[in-house]
Amino acid sequence: MLTNSTFSVIAVTVYLLVYCILLQIEHTQWIAVYMFIVSPFLVVWMVYTVLKYGVYTGRELAEDEEYGYQDRM
Repeated sequence: MLTNSTFSVIAVTVYLLVYCILLQIEHTQWIAVYMFIVSPFLVVWMVYTVLKYGVYTGRELAEDEEYGYQDRM
């Protein structure tokens, strides 16, 4: 589960939503401060899992073809 790129993106997105909600509630702002401190580690974990375990489903580049937008052919 920790190596699933979809899980990491969803988990960090939910974490961000909870963080934003806690900032709006006055009594829970101290929890948001701790979440803010932890958030860079979660973003690094998310980027690492997406880059390492993510699957690219687009078309492969042809010989002598440069990377670019796929909507231009």
